[in-house]
Amino acid sequence: MESPKKQQESPFHIKKIWGEATGFLTRYQKIWWIDLVLLFGLIGLIFGMINVAGEWTGVHRPTIDIDLSPWALPKYTFFSLCRGMIAYILSLLFTFAYGYWAAKDHIAEKVLIPMLDILQSIPVLGFMPPLTLAMVALFPNSNIGLELVAVIMIFTGQDWNMTFSFYQSLRSIPQYLQEAAAVYRFNWFAKATKLEIPFSAIGLIWNSMMSMAGGWFFLTVSESFQLGDKDFRLPGLGSYMSVANDKGDGTAKLFGVIAMILMIVCLDQLLWRPLVVWGQKFRVEEGGGEEGMTSWFLDFLRSSQILQFFQNLFKPKQITSTEAMPPADKPVVPVVAQSSSSRSGFGPIISILAFVGLLGLMGFGAWKIILLFSQVSMNNWILIVSEALATLGRVLVAVGLSAIWTIPVGLWIGLSPRLSRIAQPFVQVAASFPAPMLFSYVIFVMHLMGIPLNWGAIALMILGAQWYILFNVMAGAMAIPSDLLEAARMYGITGWQRFTKVYLPGIFPYLVTGMVTSAGGTWNASIVAEYVTDKGQTLTAFGLGSQISEAAAKADYPMLAASVVVMSLMVVAFNRSVWKRLYRLAEEKYSLSK
Repeated sequence: MESPKKQQESPFHIKKIWGEATGFLTRYQKIWWIDLVLLFGLIGLIFGMINVAGEWTGVHRPTIDIDLSPWALPKYTFFSLCRGMIAYILSLLFTFAYGYWAAKDHIAEKVLIPMLDILQSIPVLGFMPPLTLAMVALFPNSNIGLELVAVIMIFTGQDWNMTFSFYQSLRSIPQYLQEAAAVYRFNWFAKATKLEIPFSAIGLIWNSMMSMAGGWFFLTVSESFQLGDKDFRLPGLGSYMSVANDKGDGTAKLFGVIAMILMIVCLDQLLWRPLVVWGQKFRVEEGGGEEGMTSWFLDFLRSSQILQFFQNLFKPKQITSTEAMPPADKPVVPVVAQSSSSRSGFGPIISILAFVGLLGLMGFGAWKIILLFSQVSMNNWILIVSEALATLGRVLVAVGLSAIWTIPVGLWIGLSPRLSRIAQPFVQVAASFPAPMLFSYVIFVMHLMGIPLNWGAIALMILGAQWYILFNVMAGAMAIPSDLLEAARMYGITGWQRFTKVYLPGIFPYLVTGMVTSAGGTWNASIVAEYVTDKGQTLTAFGLGSQISEAAAKADYPMLAASVVVMSLMVVAFNRSVWKRLYRLAEEKYSLSK
């Protein structure tokens, strides 16, 4: 028989044990539910990648039929998403290699940076035909060649912004951080992973979002490419929209637009938003009034027991300050700028060899282009220059009209933190949406209004040009110091005077950057804005973009090479004569840090 004391304690013990068991089950039910969702998501991703691999290694087909059924859209959307992500990984690797090389080797920098400026001005169709023929000949029995071409085309729309951002970040690392790396005797790998890449992380993440948007712009071109009578199309969302436009299927076009929007929103919530929030830990400056950003998916991942297990498993060993500091008998060598010739090791040798190889490749390419130029008559050269001037006029008008509405709207959004949180996701979706998918709707309105494509091409260019300016104006408005705005309010500066004396000087450096990138994007957009196929009909405008598209369609390589070179020279000349001077004006007169 139990004692009275034990009988009195039994209900208490049962209640305590039941409470602990219930809490344990409740806590781990939630945790394992999260892990279960991640596990099923991983399994689905693996099966999707197997399907993509089967498409890549499948037998090459002379022609391909695109199914306009909405049930085919999930598969096509996933194919396009995989191409975009593979292109982004390549862009990231290119960014690290090219940006690091240009920032560390001052001799190669004098060639690498101008060459990067030229490369970003070359339109996609300028090198897509020879690249496609070469890849198909290299992989004649599978679709690998065509898939690689599509990936490379998307890659060319992504990597330039990222590379410039990484290069500028490496060149602007504060001296005290460089000295700290020398004190702790970081080797090149430790310095790259603990200082240089973390310092550039925030800018690289934001430019990655813009670069991904630039890659989607040419999705229809890269997936629905046809050269003469040869069909090089690939199943994907871009080819789906292209076929829907050719057939005039409004329902299919609507489903394609919805699928594209859903893909962009999912990519933003599952990738970019978590990266932006995660990247805040790399901030160098301190801002007490800035609100912290959140991501529901990042919180979801942090609640996973499996991910926490692997994170703890591969967590690096913590080094104490005593272990990290150098011995007292070894003095610290002060940080000095070293040229490529003064550094020891294999780095300078590899850099010199790569630089010589690059110059040789450029010389070989120039010789091949000169051989093609010999087949272009003087009348064709005059025609190309005239078309280049016409396209230049459209580019300037498109950038100017874009700036008219994006400056006040960008200021309105950027100066209001509450409005920024609401409007920024919608602006990002709109900027990421491929403008060519909307061309058929714009052309329909132009037809009703009786506007020819020679003028209507400007409207098509604006669809791709405006977002670069809007994003930069928003960023510039957010960067205006609050004490400057408070001073304007105290002195009663309002209306037009506040715009010209406070707002415009404050956003001017960002505005110049936005207009430069907008102009570059508009030059590339001219190849699809001046040569439009809708409902089986081809509409052309007099300009260099239509000349490049026609030359690519007819496989006229001499005219294609001449048009691309003229466009590149005009872009570089305009950048050096106009945009560079505006950059200097922004740095010398309107910089808030001086």
